[in-house]
Amino acid sequence: MPESVGVRRAQAQRTRSSVLAAAAAVFVDQGVQAPVRDIAERAGVGVGTIYRNFPTRPDLVAAVYRHQVDTCAALAPELLAESATPFTALTRWTEAFVEFLVTKHGLGAALGSGDPGLESLHALMLDTLIPACATVLDACVAADEITPDISAYTLLRAIGNLCITGPDYDQADARRMVATLLAGCRRRA
Repeated sequence: MPESVGVRRAQAQRTRSSVLAAAAAVFVDQGVQAPVRDIAERAGVGVGTIYRNFPTRPDLVAAVYRHQVDTCAALAPELLAESATPFTALTRWTEAFVEFLVTKHGLGAALGSGDPGLESLHALMLDTLIPACATVLDACVAADEITPDISAYTLLRAIGNLCITGPDYDQADARRMVATLLAGCRRRA
């Protein structure tokens, strides 16, 4: 491959990554219906660049969601490798999962919209995050830090339910309740 092709590909990947990061940040601030021009401005690109990479809003939403799911899943083995205990890794991983959930303004409505470009995202989340969570849970069970009767699906579902925010229950409340849930999963010495 000629060097110029490799340079162009690397630049295209940097641009795509910049757009995904900008879109994620704008979605947190404004929801998934945020104007594309706001995303382009934050990414430092033209609106045309966004449409060239993501022809429709569902394409952009799906790409951001996939990127964040993959990032969250990739954290599991990293945290297990660098944490003092598997339970510490579990705590840190669930904090990242909670952050992923509580910053999805409007994503629930988008997922329920019936748009074919978004239909597979819920399955993607389950297919990717359940095994990641199971890896950390299995390490916790092997270290005798949690009870063995907690499945990854059940834990993720419980966390998901605790992260449904509203007028009298905000992101800080969700984080506190998830910390309480994890404390209840821990084996007592």
